[in-house]
This record gives sequence, C-alpha cells and structure tokens, in this order.
Amino acid sequence: MEKTLDLFQIGEEGVIKKVGGEGGIRRRLFDMGVTPGAKVLLRKRAPLGDPMEVTVRGYELSLRKSEASCVVMEVVK
Repeated sequence: MEKTLDLFQIGEEGVIKKVGGEGGIRRRLFDMGVTPGAKVLLRKRAPLGDPMEVTVRGYELSLRKSEASCVVMEVVK
C-alpha cells in the first residue's frame, strides 16, 4: 500500500518509492538521504503533529509535514 510519509502513524515503517516537491525542497530531501529505496521509520511527532522525527539510513531526521507530504512511501508490514 502506498501513502505519503506525513500520513504515517508512530512506529510505522516503509520504503521510499519517489520524492516529489519543488526544486529546493526536493534537493534538500535528497541531501538529507531521503532517496528512493531507503527504509524509513516514523519515531515520533511533536504535540501538534509538526515536525516529525524519522529514522532514515541509521540516523534521526526531523521533517516538517509539508516536506513529508512530498515523499511517497510503500508501507512495510
């Protein structure tokens, strides 16, 4: 099942299928290691849901909801 990273629940895991977004946002995500094929685990969210902390390529990364909505994921059961 595919869905964007901003819709993930805490503890949910997936593999990045594609990264969208405008030029600057997309480039920033790629620079941080958010690339197709990488595994991502949603660790926690701020009280109002923004930002969120994910584990990608062995390190913790904080993303805004607007950035996470550009990342299409394949959910891993």
